[in-house]
Amino acid sequence: MSGLLAGKRLLVTGVITDASIAFSVAKLAQENGAQVVLTGFGRLSLVERIAKRLPEPAPVIEVDVTNTEHLASLADRVREHVDGLDGVVHSIGFAPQSCLGGGFLDAPWEDVATALHVSTYSYKSLAMAALPLMSAGGAVVGLTFDATKAWPVYDWMGVAKAGLESASRYLALHLGKQGIRSNLVAAGPLRTIAAKSIPGFDQFEDAWTQRAPLGWSLTDQEPAARACLALLSDWFPATTGEIVHVDGGYHAIGA
Repeated sequence: MSGLLAGKRLLVTGVITDASIAFSVAKLAQENGAQVVLTGFGRLSLVERIAKRLPEPAPVIEVDVTNTEHLASLADRVREHVDGLDGVVHSIGFAPQSCLGGGFLDAPWEDVATALHVSTYSYKSLAMAALPLMSAGGAVVGLTFDATKAWPVYDWMGVAKAGLESASRYLALHLGKQGIRSNLVAAGPLRTIAAKSIPGFDQFEDAWTQRAPLGWSLTDQEPAARACLALLSDWFPATTGEIVHVDGGYHAIGA
């Protein structure tokens, strides 16, 4: 077996369609020597169909990251397919419609709480559920969207991503003693299912395609996926609590 991730065992969440960043992560991971287990929730049959489009069909287990029973049983269910994990990919985010598209001032706490639970707290929950399967050298990698700024229409999801970025740093702090790294990839806007659910998302698209120094493709998930693979590999053994921007350089330029 050869490749950047030769012999690695990965748990990849967030595969909904083959346009998902997570799908590209899973595909490239397999092509680089990894064994992959996918998770899905709600539309499990859809995830199972998408899994068959990978170079090697991947097993799919059901995981609702807000369900304590699902999390408690995760390690045992993963062990049915692999004997441990070297990496976990968190590609999960959700906010009720009231929390997006300009509703920041009006969104009720109940909806905001849902967004924070699914998009922020789940990063820690998933890592802890997978921890019994991991050992020194393992890595947790999540997906964010630059939360250092307030973006039009992103609203409470932006707040959730800011929390995610902080949670990753705290996870790096607390899991570092076990030799486990926590890092995030901040991807530019991509035309995924999640993006299409945000009213006014085309505002991001126009800005990026016009101003990113390296240019930006709205339909190419591979650059972000490659960054995830690099952080999951052994090539970043002393990097944790970091955010790697994969956005064509947009974050580095002035408004």
